[in-house]
Amino acid sequence: MKNFTAARVYYTERMETAESSRLISLCMEGDEQAIEALVHRYESDVFRLTFSILQDSHEAHEATQDTFIAALNALRSYREKSSFKAWILTIALNRSRSRLRKRKVLEKLRNTLTAIFHVETQQQVSPEDTVLQTEKETAIWDALSELDERHRIVMVLRYYQDLPATEIAEILSLHEGTVHSRLHTARERLRTALKPFHGDENK
Repeated sequence: MKNFTAARVYYTERMETAESSRLISLCMEGDEQAIEALVHRYESDVFRLTFSILQDSHEAHEATQDTFIAALNALRSYREKSSFKAWILTIALNRSRSRLRKRKVLEKLRNTLTAIFHVETQQQVSPEDTVLQTEKETAIWDALSELDERHRIVMVLRYYQDLPATEIAEILSLHEGTVHSRLHTARERLRTALKPFHGDENK
């Protein structure tokens, strides 16, 4: 049964790789339907990652658009050494971090100006509720958001993007052992944070 399941997973992965390769070839030829299909296939994965970093739905959508524009422009540089999903998520990670750096610069400037002119600023409402629908997902996402970036990203890539540690290591330019270590630490922190949610259950 286990061998059959493994064979099925392998066959599915090969089919998905072949389909991605076909779409990529058509996209490079300028086929608009293929471009739309490629975006549709990976859009939710890219958005999930950009949102986990930026914590703002509007910026995450913009970063997602940036990611696809950059990916489509760089399709000819894509090599199938890694999965297309890992490749495009690497682009998404870089675009999001770039936006985050710019945001921090702008926030520092805003805070400085606020102090100078004694201007009160209104905090934006967190967008998590509009992205995650169920109570349990919201609780998990809130706990995830409390993690520092390096631990939050590995959790998103592993459990929301369903990527293996090898590909996560490739995306983040880390040793696979470091990825496993960060996943372990992140899981322990989440388990502690979610204890009130689970009550007396040992999970």
